[in-house]
Amino acid sequence: MIDNLKKILNEDQDPKAIEKITAKLSNLLMSNEEVGYIAVQKKPAVTILPDSVVVTNKRIILCKPKNLGLSMEFVDFNWDEIAGTFVKEGILGSDFTFSTKSELTHTIDYLPKNQARKLYTFAKEQLDLLKNPAVTTSFTEEAPSVEMTLPEPEIEEIATEEVTSFAEILPSTQFVSDTEIETPIPHGEKMLKDLSKDELFDKLQNYKRLLDNGLILQGEYDRLKAEVLQYL
Repeated sequence: MIDNLKKILNEDQDPKAIEKITAKLSNLLMSNEEVGYIAVQKKPAVTILPDSVVVTNKRIILCKPKNLGLSMEFVDFNWDEIAGTFVKEGILGSDFTFSTKSELTHTIDYLPKNQARKLYTFAKEQLDLLKNPAVTTSFTEEAPSVEMTLPEPEIEEIATEEVTSFAEILPSTQFVSDTEIETPIPHGEKMLKDLSKDELFDKLQNYKRLLDNGLILQGEYDRLKAEVLQYL
C-alpha cells in the first residue's frame, strides 16, 4: 500500500506517520475502496500523535490515536452523508471542516495548507461525482435484429362451373348500326302504309318530340322520318 501512496505524498507529510496510518487502515478498507489522499496534523508544538484525515472514493475517515498510540479511533462518514466541505486558512495552518446532512460538523485543525487544499479538492470531486454520476453503460452495441414472419394470407378456393355454351358468357347487349335498328311495332298498331296523311304527320311530330327530349338520337330520327315521308 505504501508504494501506491507515494504518489500522494508531498514535502509536508511525514512518511512514517503515513505508514502507521495505512497499516491501521489495511483491515478497514472495503472492496473496491481506494485511498485518495491523507492529511496529517502539524501543530506548532511537537505532536507525537497527530490526528489525520483519510479520504477514499467511498468515505471520509477521521483517525485519532488513543492510549499513547497503542490504539486508534476511527470515525467514518460516507460521501452521501456529507452536505459540504470547507477550508479556512490561518497563519499556523488550515482548518478542514465538513458538515453532514444530520447537521453535525467536524473540524480538523492545524493541517498544512497544501494538504488542506488537496483534501478539499478531492472531497469536492467526490461530491460532484455523487451528484452527477458518470454514465458507464455503453450504447454502441447494435440492437439485435428481430425477424418477423407474417402469416401467409389464406386463399379461399371457389368451385367453378363448366361452361358448355358460349352463349352463357356472352353479353346480352348487341351493338348494331343505326340502319339495322327497326322500330318495334306495338301489338294492335297499323302499319305506315295503312295510315292516313294526318296520322303520318302526327307520327313525324311525335318523332320530333322524342328527338327534342333526348329519347332518340339524330340518326334514328332521320331514319324514322324517311320511312314516314315515303308514304306521304
